[in-house]
Amino acid sequence: MGFSARRCETSAMDTLVARLREGLPAEAVLTDSDVTASYAHDMASFCPAGAPAAVVLPRTVDQVRHVMRTAHEARVPVVPQGARTGLSGGANAIDGCVVLSLVRMDRILEIDPVNRYAVVEPGVVNADLSKAVAAHGLAYPPDPSSWEQCTIGGNIGTGSGGLCCVKYGVTAEYVLGLDVVLADGRLLTTGRRTAKGVAGYDLTRLFVGSEGTLGVVVGAVLALRPAPPRQLVLAAEFGSAAAAGDAVCRIMAEGHTPSLLELMDATTIAAVNKLTRMGLPESTRALLLAAFDTADPAADLAAVAELCRGAGATDVVPAEDDAESEMLLAARRSALVALEAVKGTTMIDDVCVPRSRLADLLDGVAAIAERHRLTIGVCAHAGDGNTHPTVCFDARDEDESRRARASFDEIMALGLDLGGTITGEHGVGVLKKEWLARELGQDGVELQRAIRQVFDPRGILNPGKVL
Repeated sequence: MGFSARRCETSAMDTLVARLREGLPAEAVLTDSDVTASYAHDMASFCPAGAPAAVVLPRTVDQVRHVMRTAHEARVPVVPQGARTGLSGGANAIDGCVVLSLVRMDRILEIDPVNRYAVVEPGVVNADLSKAVAAHGLAYPPDPSSWEQCTIGGNIGTGSGGLCCVKYGVTAEYVLGLDVVLADGRLLTTGRRTAKGVAGYDLTRLFVGSEGTLGVVVGAVLALRPAPPRQLVLAAEFGSAAAAGDAVCRIMAEGHTPSLLELMDATTIAAVNKLTRMGLPESTRALLLAAFDTADPAADLAAVAELCRGAGATDVVPAEDDAESEMLLAARRSALVALEAVKGTTMIDDVCVPRSRLADLLDGVAAIAERHRLTIGVCAHAGDGNTHPTVCFDARDEDESRRARASFDEIMALGLDLGGTITGEHGVGVLKKEWLARELGQDGVELQRAIRQVFDPRGILNPGKVL
Protein backbone atom coordinates (compact mmCIF):
# COMPACT_ATOMS: atom_id res chain seq x y z
CA MET A 1 0.00 0.00 0.00
CA GLY A 2 1.42 3.40 -1.00
CA PHE A 3 1.68 6.48 1.20
CA SER A 4 -1.39 8.14 -0.36
CA ALA A 5 -3.54 5.05 0.13
CA ARG A 6 -2.46 4.74 3.75
CA ARG A 7 -3.19 8.43 4.34
CA CYS A 8 -6.69 8.04 2.83
CA GLU A 9 -7.35 5.00 4.98
CA THR A 10 -6.18 6.82 8.10
CA SER A 11 -8.34 9.81 7.23
CA ALA A 12 -11.41 7.58 6.77
CA MET A 13 -10.81 5.93 10.14
CA ASP A 14 -10.37 9.32 11.82
CA THR A 15 -13.66 10.45 10.29
CA LEU A 16 -15.39 7.26 11.46
CA VAL A 17 -14.13 7.66 15.02
CA ALA A 18 -15.11 11.33 15.06
CA ARG A 19 -18.65 10.42 13.92
CA LEU A 20 -18.91 7.70 16.56
CA ARG A 21 -17.88 10.15 19.28
CA GLU A 22 -20.66 12.54 18.28
CA GLY A 23 -23.21 10.18 19.84
CA LEU A 24 -21.16 8.40 22.51
CA PRO A 25 -19.36 9.47 25.68
CA ALA A 26 -15.61 9.90 25.16
CA GLU A 27 -14.80 6.91 27.39
CA ALA A 28 -17.09 4.67 25.33
CA VAL A 29 -14.93 4.85 22.19
CA LEU A 30 -11.59 3.01 22.41
CA THR A 31 -8.94 3.33 19.72
CA ASP A 32 -5.64 2.54 21.43
CA SER A 33 -4.37 -0.54 19.58
CA ASP A 34 -3.12 -2.25 22.75
CA VAL A 35 -6.59 -1.92 24.27
CA THR A 36 -8.61 -2.81 21.18
CA ALA A 37 -6.46 -5.91 20.64
CA SER A 38 -7.91 -7.36 23.84
CA TYR A 39 -11.35 -7.30 22.19
CA ALA A 40 -10.20 -9.06 19.02
CA HIS A 41 -11.31 -12.64 19.67
CA ASP A 42 -13.33 -15.05 21.76
CA MET A 43 -12.07 -18.32 23.29
CA ALA A 44 -11.94 -20.45 20.13
CA SER A 45 -8.72 -21.85 18.66
CA PHE A 46 -7.84 -21.84 14.94
CA CYS A 47 -10.07 -18.83 14.22
CA PRO A 48 -8.49 -15.79 12.55
CA ALA A 49 -9.01 -12.39 14.18
CA GLY A 50 -8.30 -8.95 12.77
CA ALA A 51 -7.48 -5.55 14.21
CA PRO A 52 -10.56 -3.38 14.93
CA ALA A 53 -10.52 0.29 14.03
CA ALA A 54 -12.40 1.03 17.24
CA VAL A 55 -14.20 -0.62 20.13
CA VAL A 56 -17.39 1.02 21.34
CA LEU A 57 -19.10 0.31 24.66
CA PRO A 58 -22.60 1.86 24.60
CA ARG A 59 -24.91 1.98 27.61
CA THR A 60 -28.19 2.81 25.88
CA VAL A 61 -30.28 1.71 22.93
CA ASP A 62 -29.94 5.14 21.33
CA GLN A 63 -26.17 4.84 21.50
CA VAL A 64 -26.30 1.46 19.74
CA ARG A 65 -28.55 2.95 17.08
CA HIS A 66 -26.04 5.77 16.56
CA VAL A 67 -23.22 3.24 16.12
CA MET A 68 -25.17 1.24 13.55
CA ARG A 69 -26.32 4.31 11.60
CA THR A 70 -22.75 5.58 11.48
CA ALA A 71 -21.33 2.25 10.36
CA HIS A 72 -24.11 1.75 7.82
CA GLU A 73 -23.48 5.15 6.21
CA ALA A 74 -19.72 4.51 6.12
CA ARG A 75 -20.15 0.86 5.03
CA VAL A 76 -17.89 -0.22 7.89
CA PRO A 77 -18.32 -3.73 9.33
CA VAL A 78 -19.62 -4.13 12.88
CA VAL A 79 -18.87 -7.12 15.10
CA PRO A 80 -21.27 -7.41 18.07
CA GLN A 81 -19.77 -8.90 21.23
CA GLY A 82 -20.77 -10.05 24.66
CA ALA A 83 -18.35 -11.49 27.21
CA ARG A 84 -16.31 -13.27 24.49
CA THR A 85 -16.73 -16.68 26.11
CA GLY A 86 -17.79 -18.18 22.76
CA LEU A 87 -16.06 -21.22 21.31
CA SER A 88 -16.49 -20.78 17.56
CA GLY A 89 -14.89 -17.42 16.70
CA GLY A 90 -18.27 -15.79 16.21
CA ALA A 91 -17.20 -12.66 18.12
CA ASN A 92 -13.81 -12.29 16.42
CA ALA A 93 -12.93 -8.90 14.98
CA ILE A 94 -12.01 -8.31 11.35
CA ASP A 95 -9.55 -5.68 10.14
CA GLY A 96 -10.97 -2.16 10.23
CA CYS A 97 -14.24 -3.12 11.93
CA VAL A 98 -16.08 -1.50 14.79
CA VAL A 99 -16.35 -3.91 17.70
CA LEU A 100 -19.70 -3.27 19.39
CA SER A 101 -19.31 -4.54 22.95
CA LEU A 102 -22.60 -4.71 24.83
CA VAL A 103 -21.24 -5.62 28.26
CA ARG A 104 -22.11 -2.21 29.78
CA MET A 105 -25.80 -2.66 28.94
CA ASP A 106 -26.20 -4.88 31.98
CA ARG A 107 -29.45 -3.89 33.67
CA ILE A 108 -32.28 -6.19 34.68
CA LEU A 109 -35.17 -3.90 33.86
CA GLU A 110 -38.13 -5.89 35.17
CA ILE A 111 -39.02 -9.15 36.89
CA ASP A 112 -42.73 -10.03 36.71
CA PRO A 113 -43.60 -12.96 39.03
CA VAL A 114 -47.26 -13.05 37.92
CA ASN A 115 -46.60 -13.30 34.20
CA ARG A 116 -43.29 -15.08 34.80
CA TYR A 117 -40.94 -13.10 32.65
CA ALA A 118 -37.90 -10.88 33.01
CA VAL A 119 -36.89 -7.95 30.81
CA VAL A 120 -33.13 -7.58 30.52
CA GLU A 121 -30.41 -5.81 28.60
CA PRO A 122 -27.95 -7.95 26.58
CA GLY A 123 -24.97 -7.49 28.90
CA VAL A 124 -26.65 -9.12 31.91
CA VAL A 125 -24.56 -12.07 33.09
CA ASN A 126 -26.46 -15.35 33.10
CA ALA A 127 -25.67 -16.15 36.74
CA ASP A 128 -26.70 -12.66 37.87
CA LEU A 129 -30.11 -13.10 36.25
CA SER A 130 -30.51 -16.50 37.89
CA LYS A 131 -29.75 -15.05 41.33
CA ALA A 132 -32.09 -12.10 40.81
CA VAL A 133 -35.10 -14.18 39.79
CA ALA A 134 -34.42 -16.72 42.55
CA ALA A 135 -35.29 -14.00 45.05
CA HIS A 136 -38.81 -14.13 43.57
CA GLY A 137 -39.05 -17.93 43.76
CA LEU A 138 -38.39 -18.21 40.02
CA ALA A 139 -35.72 -19.68 37.79
CA TYR A 140 -34.17 -18.96 34.40
CA PRO A 141 -33.13 -22.49 33.41
CA PRO A 142 -30.55 -22.16 30.56
CA ASP A 143 -27.16 -22.54 32.29
CA PRO A 144 -24.11 -22.77 29.99
CA SER A 145 -20.90 -23.96 31.64
CA SER A 146 -19.65 -20.36 31.47
CA TRP A 147 -22.80 -19.08 33.18
CA GLU A 148 -20.82 -17.00 35.69
CA GLN A 149 -19.21 -14.99 32.84
CA CYS A 150 -21.38 -15.29 29.73
CA THR A 151 -24.07 -12.72 28.93
CA ILE A 152 -27.69 -13.13 27.95
CA GLY A 153 -27.03 -11.37 24.62
CA GLY A 154 -24.31 -13.86 23.81
CA ASN A 155 -26.54 -16.74 24.90
CA ILE A 156 -29.23 -15.50 22.52
CA GLY A 157 -26.73 -14.99 19.71
CA THR A 158 -25.54 -18.59 19.82
CA GLY A 159 -28.71 -20.28 21.08
CA SER A 160 -26.89 -21.56 24.15
CA GLY A 161 -27.80 -24.64 26.12
CA GLY A 162 -26.39 -26.00 29.37
CA LEU A 163 -26.49 -28.88 31.79
CA CYS A 164 -30.25 -28.75 32.42
CA CYS A 165 -31.35 -28.86 28.75
CA VAL A 166 -32.55 -32.46 28.96
CA LYS A 167 -35.50 -31.36 31.11
CA TYR A 168 -35.84 -27.63 30.65
CA GLY A 169 -34.68 -26.93 27.11
CA VAL A 170 -32.36 -24.35 25.55
CA THR A 171 -32.26 -20.54 25.28
CA ALA A 172 -34.57 -20.41 22.24
CA GLU A 173 -37.41 -21.82 24.31
CA TYR A 174 -37.20 -18.95 26.81
CA VAL A 175 -36.95 -15.91 24.54
CA LEU A 176 -40.45 -14.42 24.27
CA GLY A 177 -39.51 -11.16 22.58
CA LEU A 178 -36.57 -9.01 21.53
CA ASP A 179 -35.59 -5.44 20.86
CA VAL A 180 -33.15 -5.47 17.96
CA VAL A 181 -31.21 -2.66 16.30
CA LEU A 182 -31.01 -3.43 12.58
CA ALA A 183 -28.03 -2.81 10.32
CA ASP A 184 -29.24 0.66 9.32
CA GLY A 185 -30.03 1.74 12.89
CA ARG A 186 -33.77 1.06 12.92
CA LEU A 187 -35.18 -0.40 16.13
CA LEU A 188 -37.32 -3.53 15.72
CA THR A 189 -39.44 -5.08 18.46
CA THR A 190 -40.42 -8.73 18.05
CA GLY A 191 -42.47 -11.22 20.01
CA ARG A 192 -44.65 -10.66 23.04
CA ARG A 193 -45.01 -10.60 26.83
CA THR A 194 -47.99 -12.97 26.89
CA ALA A 195 -47.93 -16.70 27.55
CA LYS A 196 -49.08 -17.39 23.99
CA GLY A 197 -48.88 -15.55 20.68
CA VAL A 198 -48.70 -16.56 17.00
CA ALA A 199 -49.10 -13.23 15.20
CA GLY A 200 -47.06 -13.25 12.00
CA TYR A 201 -43.76 -14.94 11.28
CA ASP A 202 -41.70 -15.85 14.33
CA LEU A 203 -38.94 -13.26 13.92
CA THR A 204 -37.88 -13.75 17.53
CA ARG A 205 -36.76 -17.31 16.86
CA LEU A 206 -35.02 -16.15 13.69
CA PHE A 207 -32.72 -13.86 15.68
CA VAL A 208 -31.94 -16.52 18.31
CA GLY A 209 -28.80 -18.31 17.13
CA SER A 210 -28.10 -15.81 14.34
CA GLU A 211 -24.73 -14.85 15.89
CA GLY A 212 -25.11 -11.11 15.34
CA THR A 213 -25.51 -11.41 11.56
CA LEU A 214 -29.12 -10.14 11.35
CA GLY A 215 -29.23 -7.43 14.01
CA VAL A 216 -27.97 -6.36 17.42
CA VAL A 217 -30.05 -7.54 20.37
CA VAL A 218 -30.46 -4.66 22.83
CA GLY A 219 -33.25 -6.07 25.01
CA ALA A 220 -34.96 -9.37 25.71
CA VAL A 221 -38.15 -10.61 27.34
CA LEU A 222 -37.32 -13.97 28.89
CA ALA A 223 -39.71 -16.60 30.18
CA LEU A 224 -39.22 -17.79 33.75
CA ARG A 225 -40.26 -20.92 35.61
CA PRO A 226 -41.05 -21.61 39.24
CA ALA A 227 -37.85 -22.49 41.07
CA PRO A 228 -37.50 -26.29 41.20
CA PRO A 229 -36.72 -28.21 44.39
CA ARG A 230 -33.07 -28.95 45.15
CA GLN A 231 -31.79 -31.81 43.02
CA LEU A 232 -30.02 -34.99 44.05
CA VAL A 233 -27.37 -36.59 41.86
CA LEU A 234 -26.39 -40.18 41.14
CA ALA A 235 -23.05 -41.34 39.73
CA ALA A 236 -22.85 -44.58 37.72
CA GLU A 237 -19.60 -46.16 36.52
CA PHE A 238 -19.37 -48.16 33.30
CA GLY A 239 -16.70 -50.31 31.73
CA SER A 240 -17.46 -49.18 28.18
CA ALA A 241 -19.05 -46.40 26.19
CA ALA A 242 -21.56 -48.92 24.86
CA ALA A 243 -22.78 -49.73 28.36
CA ALA A 244 -23.10 -46.06 29.29
CA GLY A 245 -24.95 -45.35 26.05
CA ASP A 246 -27.28 -48.25 26.74
CA ALA A 247 -28.05 -46.81 30.18
CA VAL A 248 -28.94 -43.43 28.65
CA CYS A 249 -31.31 -45.13 26.21
CA ARG A 250 -32.95 -47.15 28.99
CA ILE A 251 -33.46 -44.08 31.18
CA MET A 252 -35.10 -42.10 28.41
CA ALA A 253 -37.14 -45.03 27.04
CA GLU A 254 -38.62 -45.66 30.48
CA GLY A 255 -40.04 -42.13 30.48
CA HIS A 256 -37.79 -40.59 33.12
CA THR A 257 -37.14 -36.85 32.92
CA PRO A 258 -33.92 -36.16 34.79
CA SER A 259 -33.00 -32.55 35.43
CA LEU A 260 -29.49 -33.45 34.31
CA LEU A 261 -27.92 -36.41 32.54
CA GLU A 262 -24.21 -35.89 31.94
CA LEU A 263 -21.34 -38.11 30.88
CA MET A 264 -17.56 -37.97 31.20
CA ASP A 265 -15.15 -40.41 29.55
CA ALA A 266 -11.98 -41.80 31.16
CA THR A 267 -9.76 -39.10 29.65
CA THR A 268 -11.93 -36.37 31.12
CA ILE A 269 -12.12 -38.06 34.51
CA ALA A 270 -8.31 -38.30 34.70
CA ALA A 271 -7.97 -34.62 33.75
CA VAL A 272 -10.51 -33.53 36.37
CA ASN A 273 -8.75 -35.57 39.05
CA LYS A 274 -5.38 -34.07 38.17
CA LEU A 275 -6.74 -30.54 38.34
CA THR A 276 -9.10 -30.82 41.32
CA ARG A 277 -7.89 -33.91 43.24
CA MET A 278 -11.52 -34.97 43.65
CA GLY A 279 -10.73 -38.66 43.56
CA LEU A 280 -13.18 -39.64 40.82
CA PRO A 281 -12.98 -43.34 39.85
CA GLU A 282 -10.30 -43.60 37.15
CA SER A 283 -10.89 -47.33 36.67
CA THR A 284 -14.12 -46.61 34.82
CA ARG A 285 -14.37 -45.93 31.08
CA ALA A 286 -17.43 -43.70 31.41
CA LEU A 287 -19.06 -41.91 34.34
CA LEU A 288 -22.74 -41.02 34.04
CA LEU A 289 -24.29 -38.38 36.29
CA ALA A 290 -28.07 -38.31 36.63
CA ALA A 291 -30.03 -35.81 38.70
CA PHE A 292 -33.66 -35.28 39.64
CA ASP A 293 -35.35 -32.20 41.10
CA THR A 294 -38.72 -33.87 41.60
CA ALA A 295 -40.80 -34.12 44.76
CA ASP A 296 -39.14 -37.45 45.59
CA PRO A 297 -35.71 -37.42 43.92
CA ALA A 298 -34.44 -40.36 45.98
CA ALA A 299 -37.12 -42.64 44.49
CA ASP A 300 -36.33 -41.48 40.97
CA LEU A 301 -32.61 -42.05 41.53
CA ALA A 302 -33.31 -45.55 42.84
CA ALA A 303 -35.24 -46.39 39.66
CA VAL A 304 -32.46 -45.02 37.46
CA ALA A 305 -29.86 -46.90 39.51
CA GLU A 306 -31.59 -50.17 38.61
CA LEU A 307 -31.62 -49.24 34.94
CA CYS A 308 -27.89 -48.44 35.09
CA ARG A 309 -27.14 -51.78 36.74
CA GLY A 310 -29.19 -53.49 34.07
CA ALA A 311 -27.06 -51.81 31.42
CA GLY A 312 -23.90 -53.12 33.06
CA ALA A 313 -22.85 -50.41 35.51
CA THR A 314 -19.95 -51.59 37.66
CA ASP A 315 -20.92 -49.28 40.51
CA VAL A 316 -23.79 -46.92 41.26
CA VAL A 317 -23.52 -44.30 43.99
CA PRO A 318 -26.47 -42.02 44.80
CA ALA A 319 -25.60 -38.77 46.55
CA GLU A 320 -27.01 -38.65 50.05
CA ASP A 321 -27.26 -34.89 50.38
CA ASP A 322 -26.81 -31.53 48.68
CA ALA A 323 -23.09 -31.41 49.44
CA GLU A 324 -22.35 -34.68 47.64
CA SER A 325 -24.54 -33.62 44.73
CA GLU A 326 -22.71 -30.30 44.40
CA MET A 327 -19.33 -32.06 44.44
CA LEU A 328 -20.33 -34.27 41.51
CA LEU A 329 -21.71 -31.32 39.57
CA ALA A 330 -18.53 -29.33 40.30
CA ALA A 331 -16.54 -32.16 38.74
CA ARG A 332 -18.60 -31.97 35.57
CA ARG A 333 -18.45 -28.18 35.39
CA SER A 334 -14.66 -28.26 35.70
CA ALA A 335 -14.22 -30.73 32.83
CA LEU A 336 -13.35 -28.26 30.07
CA VAL A 337 -10.94 -26.30 32.25
CA ALA A 338 -9.28 -29.56 33.30
CA LEU A 339 -8.86 -30.71 29.70
CA GLU A 340 -7.37 -27.36 28.73
CA ALA A 341 -4.73 -27.87 31.41
CA VAL A 342 -3.59 -31.15 29.80
CA LYS A 343 -1.67 -29.48 26.97
CA GLY A 344 -2.42 -25.79 27.30
CA THR A 345 -4.71 -25.46 24.27
CA THR A 346 -7.98 -27.11 23.30
CA MET A 347 -10.39 -27.29 20.40
CA ILE A 348 -13.83 -27.96 21.79
CA ASP A 349 -16.18 -29.69 19.39
CA ASP A 350 -19.94 -29.45 19.78
CA VAL A 351 -21.54 -32.24 17.77
CA CYS A 352 -24.99 -33.41 18.75
CA VAL A 353 -26.22 -36.88 17.77
CA PRO A 354 -29.37 -38.91 18.43
CA ARG A 355 -29.21 -40.38 21.94
CA SER A 356 -29.21 -43.86 20.45
CA ARG A 357 -25.91 -43.11 18.64
CA LEU A 358 -24.09 -41.65 21.64
CA ALA A 359 -21.92 -44.74 22.19
CA ASP A 360 -20.99 -44.80 18.50
CA LEU A 361 -19.82 -41.21 18.76
CA LEU A 362 -17.71 -41.95 21.86
CA ASP A 363 -16.09 -45.00 20.31
CA GLY A 364 -15.50 -43.12 17.06
CA VAL A 365 -13.78 -40.26 18.87
CA ALA A 366 -11.55 -42.71 20.71
CA ALA A 367 -10.50 -44.20 17.37
CA ILE A 368 -9.80 -40.73 15.95
CA ALA A 369 -7.67 -39.87 18.99
CA GLU A 370 -5.63 -43.04 18.59
CA ARG A 371 -5.17 -42.54 14.85
CA HIS A 372 -3.91 -38.97 15.31
CA ARG A 373 -1.90 -39.74 18.47
CA LEU A 374 -3.78 -37.10 20.48
CA THR A 375 -5.52 -36.74 23.81
CA ILE A 376 -9.24 -36.16 23.20
CA GLY A 377 -11.58 -36.13 26.16
CA VAL A 378 -15.36 -36.28 25.83
CA CYS A 379 -17.90 -34.76 28.17
CA ALA A 380 -21.50 -34.71 27.09
CA HIS A 381 -25.01 -33.59 27.83
CA ALA A 382 -25.96 -37.23 27.40
CA GLY A 383 -29.66 -36.64 27.90
CA ASP A 384 -29.92 -34.75 24.62
CA GLY A 385 -26.97 -36.30 22.75
CA ASN A 386 -24.91 -33.09 22.75
CA THR A 387 -21.24 -34.03 23.05
CA HIS A 388 -18.14 -31.92 23.57
CA PRO A 389 -15.12 -33.87 22.29
CA THR A 390 -12.18 -31.73 23.39
CA VAL A 391 -8.91 -32.01 21.48
CA CYS A 392 -5.90 -31.26 23.69
CA PHE A 393 -2.72 -30.10 21.96
CA ASP A 394 0.38 -27.94 22.21
CA ALA A 395 -0.20 -24.91 19.99
CA ARG A 396 3.58 -24.40 19.75
CA ASP A 397 3.96 -27.78 18.02
CA GLU A 398 3.13 -27.28 14.33
CA ASP A 399 2.61 -30.97 13.59
CA GLU A 400 0.46 -31.55 16.66
CA SER A 401 -1.64 -28.48 15.79
CA ARG A 402 -2.16 -29.86 12.28
CA ARG A 403 -3.27 -33.21 13.69
CA ALA A 404 -5.56 -31.45 16.15
CA ARG A 405 -7.36 -29.57 13.38
CA ALA A 406 -7.66 -32.75 11.28
CA SER A 407 -9.13 -34.69 14.21
CA PHE A 408 -11.62 -31.89 14.92
CA ASP A 409 -12.90 -32.06 11.34
CA GLU A 410 -13.13 -35.85 11.47
CA ILE A 411 -15.25 -35.62 14.61
CA MET A 412 -17.67 -33.25 12.87
CA ALA A 413 -17.87 -35.62 9.91
CA LEU A 414 -18.54 -38.49 12.29
CA GLY A 415 -21.35 -36.55 13.93
CA LEU A 416 -23.05 -35.91 10.59
CA ASP A 417 -22.60 -39.54 9.54
CA LEU A 418 -24.40 -40.57 12.74
CA GLY A 419 -27.38 -38.40 11.86
CA GLY A 420 -26.33 -35.46 14.02
CA THR A 421 -25.45 -31.78 13.68
CA ILE A 422 -22.16 -29.87 13.71
CA THR A 423 -23.26 -27.65 16.60
CA GLY A 424 -25.74 -28.20 19.39
CA GLU A 425 -25.17 -24.95 21.29
CA HIS A 426 -21.86 -23.21 20.49
CA GLY A 427 -22.77 -21.83 17.08
CA VAL A 428 -20.99 -21.83 13.72
CA GLY A 429 -18.92 -18.65 13.86
CA VAL A 430 -15.72 -18.95 11.85
CA LEU A 431 -14.71 -22.38 13.07
CA LYS A 432 -17.47 -24.39 11.38
CA LYS A 433 -18.40 -22.32 8.35
CA GLU A 434 -17.07 -24.84 5.85
CA TRP A 435 -19.17 -27.58 7.46
CA LEU A 436 -22.45 -25.69 7.46
CA ALA A 437 -23.04 -26.20 3.74
CA ARG A 438 -22.58 -29.93 4.12
CA GLU A 439 -25.23 -30.05 6.82
CA LEU A 440 -27.73 -27.64 5.27
CA GLY A 441 -27.29 -28.47 1.59
CA GLN A 442 -27.14 -25.96 -1.26
CA ASP A 443 -30.80 -24.94 -1.09
CA GLY A 444 -30.59 -24.37 2.65
CA VAL A 445 -27.49 -22.22 2.33
CA GLU A 446 -29.01 -20.11 -0.46
CA LEU A 447 -32.18 -19.46 1.54
CA GLN A 448 -30.23 -18.45 4.61
CA ARG A 449 -28.04 -16.10 2.58
CA ALA A 450 -31.18 -14.53 1.10
CA ILE A 451 -32.60 -13.93 4.59
CA ARG A 452 -29.35 -12.33 5.67
CA GLN A 453 -29.44 -10.06 2.62
CA VAL A 454 -32.91 -8.81 3.56
CA PHE A 455 -31.81 -7.79 7.04
CA ASP A 456 -28.35 -6.50 6.10
CA PRO A 457 -28.18 -5.55 2.41
CA ARG A 458 -24.79 -3.87 2.78
CA GLY A 459 -23.29 -6.87 4.56
CA ILE A 460 -21.85 -4.96 7.51
CA LEU A 461 -23.09 -7.15 10.38
CA ASN A 462 -20.48 -9.68 11.54
CA PRO A 463 -19.22 -10.40 8.01
CA GLY A 464 -17.39 -13.65 7.44
CA LYS A 465 -19.31 -15.47 10.15
CA VAL A 466 -21.75 -18.39 9.82
CA LEU A 467 -22.29 -18.18 6.01
